[in-house]
Amino acid sequence: MTTLTVAGADAAASAPVPPQESGAGSSQHAGARQSAPSWAWLGLVPFAAYVILFLAVPTVLAVGSGFFTEDGAFTWTNVSALGDPLVLTTFANSAGLSLLTAVVGAVVGALVCYALLGMNPEGAIRSTVDAAAGVLAQFGGVMLAFVFISAIGIQGVITVFLRDSFGMNIYENGTWLYELPGLVLPYIYFQIPLMVITFMPALAALKPQWSEANLTLGGTRASFWLRIGIPVLAPSFLASLLLLFANSFSSYATAAALASQGSQIVPLQIRTALTSETVLGRENLAGALALGMIVVVGVVMGLYSLIQRRAARWQS
Repeated sequence: MTTLTVAGADAAASAPVPPQESGAGSSQHAGARQSAPSWAWLGLVPFAAYVILFLAVPTVLAVGSGFFTEDGAFTWTNVSALGDPLVLTTFANSAGLSLLTAVVGAVVGALVCYALLGMNPEGAIRSTVDAAAGVLAQFGGVMLAFVFISAIGIQGVITVFLRDSFGMNIYENGTWLYELPGLVLPYIYFQIPLMVITFMPALAALKPQWSEANLTLGGTRASFWLRIGIPVLAPSFLASLLLLFANSFSSYATAAALASQGSQIVPLQIRTALTSETVLGRENLAGALALGMIVVVGVVMGLYSLIQRRAARWQS
């Protein structure tokens, strides 16, 4: 027994000892690893250049021009024009149009998401709707305006069909498609798919265990949505609603293609300030209007960020 113990000790003593780093050496290597510069930020350089060239610089130039005259002299005249009744009416029209289309798009889009929730995520219908929502959310501008003009314009296919077949004239009270009310339908057209894209991940993240716990405790389907589902999804819904509002408030191309006359909303008012020959002496008014838009959209996106941060707590 003693012999075995000694032999084992000798074997252990004679066994090759793997090189071990001293404590100082380990700390030096750890410090070297910690102090090693990270070059991961280089991957963001192209994106940062893009943001600076095509977002930051134009924004600074546009906003800065609102504080100067054509001669380069500083002035408050352009910014004070934001209090003009006509400009305030334009901002009110933009806010009303954006709120209306955002609410309709959010409600209808949420219902579409709820209907998709019961379908197989890998199924053909779910995949088709997801793909269509991704495409239609980006289908705007002049192309969308042309679609509506072709369909329900004065001589559109549907307009002529209703008039010739049923004697129904949808323009009996005026050519509303080319005025402020006519922007509602095209805006809702791309607001609903955008809501599906932004709200569906939050709805799909509801854990089945929550429903099972509700049923185990004697709850019903209605109590699940009233006490669990809706409170949990409320921040995500509000965040998506704000995103839709900002998306509508900043839209330009569709409105510009449809409404060639008048400046009912802020983007069209900016166009008028840049191109009209009647706004003499206040050519830089467009910069002040852009400043007003940036303030509104900045507040909305700030609220969106705060709500999204709260919604991310239960999604993580």
